[in-house]
Amino acid sequence: MSGKPDDFEAAIKPPASDSVASFTERKGLLARLQHALHVNPAIVPLFVLLVSIVLFGLLLGSKFFSPFALTLILQQVQIVGIVAAAQSLVILTAGIDLSVGAIAVLSSVIMGQFTFRYGIPVEIAVAAGLAFGTLVGSINGWLIAVMKLPPFIVTLGMWQIVLAANFLYSANETIRSQEIEQNAPLLQFLGSTFKVGANADGRGGATFTFGVIAMVLIFAFLAYALKHTAWGRHIYAVGDDPDAAQLSGVNVKRTLISVYAVTGFICAIAGWALIGRIGSVSPTSGQLLNIESITAVVIGGISLFGGRGSIMGPLFGALIVGVFTLGLRLAGADAQWTYLLIGALIIGAVAVDQWIRKVSA
Repeated sequence: MSGKPDDFEAAIKPPASDSVASFTERKGLLARLQHALHVNPAIVPLFVLLVSIVLFGLLLGSKFFSPFALTLILQQVQIVGIVAAAQSLVILTAGIDLSVGAIAVLSSVIMGQFTFRYGIPVEIAVAAGLAFGTLVGSINGWLIAVMKLPPFIVTLGMWQIVLAANFLYSANETIRSQEIEQNAPLLQFLGSTFKVGANADGRGGATFTFGVIAMVLIFAFLAYALKHTAWGRHIYAVGDDPDAAQLSGVNVKRTLISVYAVTGFICAIAGWALIGRIGSVSPTSGQLLNIESITAVVIGGISLFGGRGSIMGPLFGALIVGVFTLGLRLAGADAQWTYLLIGALIIGAVAVDQWIRKVSA
């Protein structure tokens, strides 16, 4: 045979290529949208909020599109918004807190009773109410993190305990607005109003309360903490997979206890704001805050399965409820339409969350 072996091998073996194999993944419009919502879950509630504002503005005109009406929405949702911020932290850890409303109300009752029943300085009474909320939250966290009890059962039981303690301690007594205004105005501080953009004679402009400012500051602080601190990253890690978080060095127990403690503290702030909102200290107020806060969180796009969502979503969710409530009221519609539409939004939000979760599946 003639020829060289090298020539034969060269004839049957193609020259090696230095290029690396690449795979192109083609995504359709729907898949890209799904991925975008997975990365930015607050987009949907923000879109719904803007659309609802535009629709009611076109329907009602200046009656809805006015500084007074729009800032009234903020005043109406401030309590729910603050409690929703607290609830968000718990749900991000794949838990739930049914005691948030009861903690807020009893914290407000403690502030009022310490001031008027025991004659304690109002500053110390407010601090005592905040400390009480933090303590109850810490107990919830300890029972869940250390005793390994289900969050639903723990907070359901704590809700009943705190609710009963509220009525027993207060003797179902309401401290009237006039008494508070004369003797302890600090209790009503978060309900105090101030105007922005008013005329020289004090007319016009937007009216805000310090409770609204407190709500915005709480959301801003939590947004920063969740995005830029180790504590925030640990919250998402625990909610996504607590076992994997533990293996990666996260102290799961300490994280859970801190989350429920902060939740209780924020709920106590909501109780303080509740006094300012209604003017009095009433043990019967705020009974639906637990359900309303969960509603705002779900509509706001935070996953009930934990580990995914933006803290700004519940703020948008609370505002959506406020926009629908005020808009339908100004339109003269039956109040039941509000519940119907909010219920549809809740189901729709959960359906969207399930659809978005397929991205990571």
